Formats: sequence, structure tokens, C-alpha cells
Amino acid sequence: MTKTDQNVNGSAPGSTAPIKNVSACLAVVRSLQERHPLQPNLGIFAGFSGYGKSVSALYCQNKTGAAYVEVSDTWTRAKLMRSILVELGVYQPRGTLADLEDEIIGILARDPKRPLIIDEADKLVDKRMIELVRGIAKKSNVPVLLIGEELFPKKLEGVDRFRDLVLTMDYAQPCDLTDTKTLARTFYPQLSIADDLLDEARQIGDGRVRRIGNSLHAIAEMAARKGIEAIDLAVYRGGNGHLSRSHLPSRREVA
Repeated sequence: MTKTDQNVNGSAPGSTAPIKNVSACLAVVRSLQERHPLQPNLGIFAGFSGYGKSVSALYCQNKTGAAYVEVSDTWTRAKLMRSILVELGVYQPRGTLADLEDEIIGILARDPKRPLIIDEADKLVDKRMIELVRGIAKKSNVPVLLIGEELFPKKLEGVDRFRDLVLTMDYAQPCDLTDTKTLARTFYPQLSIADDLLDEARQIGDGRVRRIGNSLHAIAEMAARKGIEAIDLAVYRGGNGHLSRSHLPSRREVA
């Protein structure tokens, strides 16, 4: 996957601090980079769906130059290996699984501070492919960040020889109001959204980045229709505005 700029810092570089989950994820990566070479090199960042783990991972990629792959349900061992190699600049990987593994380890080992980030790593456990990652991590000794759902750490406990290789980990948290303000400034810097409306979007969306983002989209659309540059909860409710929640709206709710 080609590195993509993800502006989670506001409308201009350095304008605000990242949301807390981005900072927490980056802290795990930095901890791995700064560890003693004889210490374990695996880190975990886990949490519920919608908490912004993937956005945090892409931010870390941009900040550290990490190789980043997101595992798909259809991936095989060969696909995993080839995808990592493509990220490392080998655009037509060839050879046996052992050849691919050796090439990955050799490239990673040449730059020991460059992290490898694997998103949706739960699927590697489910497919019994996580041992491949353990081998790559052990032999290359580079920082390896595994990102997964809330129960991902529990899944790893059942994998032999994995627990003691995890040096550091953290859990993504639901957004608070400060995070929600940061997201609003990031996506809609020209629109002034009152705190009461932002906090309503946060609470109804269970603090999930995706739901908050969907609500911000709906808020911005209403503001555009009304031709206004500032909006609060009363105005949004008065315009029959809806906020993203755990279920899709019924016919009655959108009427």
C-alpha cells in the first residue's frame, strides 16, 4: 500500500495535537524503536471497531516511514509475504515461501529502526498465519506493531511462544470532546460547530471516530444547505438533523 497522507492534526500541519488514539499508537511504535536491541520487538494496539486504529496506524506510517499492510480475509501465506515485500519496494516478488520470508527479513534488517505495521492482525491468528509474523519479527529484529480488535490480545495468549515477545501494548479509547473538536477542525475547518452539538454527536456515536465522522458530514451538509458558517445543537435539531449511531436510521427517523 502506498503511503497516504492522513491529516489528523487539523487544517494546517502542526496546528493542533492529534487525537489521543493517534498519540497512543505512535507512543507504542516509538517505544519499540527506542528499546534495547536485546529486548522483544513486538507491540500491540487493540480496540473496538470504529475507534480510529487504522487512521492511527497510517499516521504512524507517515511519521516513521513504516511498512504498512492491512490483512484481508482472503489472504494466504504467500499473499501476506508478497504484500509486505511490495511495501518494502519489491514490486514483483517471486519464489517459494521460504524465499519470500528470507527477502523480507533481509530488507527489514538493513533498516532496524523502520517499523513493520500489520493491521487487522486478528485474521492472522484466525488463519493460523501469525507464526509467520513471529518468525519475521524475531529474525529481522525490527519494531513490529500488530493492530487488532478488542479481543486480539486474548487470541494471542493462546499462541505458543507469543506472549513473552510482546514488549508493549495499548488500547484505543473512545473519543472525548477534545478529540471530537480536533476531528471537526480537521474535516471542516471553515465551519464553526458548537460544543453542545459536537458532544451530542460524540455521545450518540459512542465515541467512535467513524460515527463521529459520519455525523460531522451530515452537520456540514445541513450548514451548506442553510448557507451558514456556524451551527449548534438547537439549529441542527430544528432542521431535523440526524447523528450517526449504532444502527441505520429507520424510515420514520429520516422522514
